[in-house]
Amino acid sequence: MKIRSSTGDKVFHTFNYLAFAIFTLLCLFPFYYLFINTISSNDLSSRGLVMWYPKDIHFNNYIQVLKLKGLSQAALVSVGRTVIGTVATVAGSAFLGYIFTKRKMWARTFWYRFIMITMYFNAGIIPWYVIMLKLHMTNNFLAYILPMIVSPFYVILVKTFVESLPEVLQESAEMDGAGTMTLFFRIIMPLIMPIAATIAIFSAVTQWNSFIDTVFLMTDQKYYTLQFVLYKYLNESNSLAAIIRSSGGAANVDLSKMQTATSIRTTVSMIVVIPILFVYPFFQRFFVKGIMIGAVKG
Repeated sequence: MKIRSSTGDKVFHTFNYLAFAIFTLLCLFPFYYLFINTISSNDLSSRGLVMWYPKDIHFNNYIQVLKLKGLSQAALVSVGRTVIGTVATVAGSAFLGYIFTKRKMWARTFWYRFIMITMYFNAGIIPWYVIMLKLHMTNNFLAYILPMIVSPFYVILVKTFVESLPEVLQESAEMDGAGTMTLFFRIIMPLIMPIAATIAIFSAVTQWNSFIDTVFLMTDQKYYTLQFVLYKYLNESNSLAAIIRSSGGAANVDLSKMQTATSIRTTVSMIVVIPILFVYPFFQRFFVKGIMIGAVKG
């Protein structure tokens, strides 16, 4: 059945499409701007002459930046904490959210409120640092994983999602002799994949972008994350550019390819941003359904 749209509807839809198109371009432009400056003439880029399209295209910046000391090790640490941390967070928050839906859980209301209150009250950096110090989490890879296994917000999402599922599924499995763990992994987990994927996206982005814990807890370079290395390189971009120029023989290098502070900043930033951009497309089909059902019961 074909529905005729009024003039007002057409104007409204046109305005919406235009507004969202502009908003999308505004969101994409910073990434585009970074990218075109990484592949353009470094001389022009450092003078702010590259704005809308690349000029004198080359990819030497990526080759030189990837040779920087500690970058590959930091990439491994970031990938490791993102993958392991995301899996641990999804498993921990999902299981706890499921347990809180069980009426027979001992002191369920107390423990649920006990965890939820941490969303509203935070002791601050100093108590957090003292606790991590007492737990021997300095220069320890587990410092990236253990504190994030359970997140109150993710627990709420899973709990609400599980409560929206038909109870007869769990009751029939229990009648067949399924225990708590069997019920969770074989019945509940496959059904909550949309919300699990949503949590995975949130957790992966948080783990990948985090660097404050590295600043406070890590002094050994083998535990440095990519974000922390980016932070260091951004602060030391002028000296790094001078080192790269001198090591490559400045007299024989074209000005368009000679490393500058701007080329270091933009290239390292792009290297750090690109990997996490590929996470969302794999989970996109679960995201909207998961966040909607997880946020509103029904």
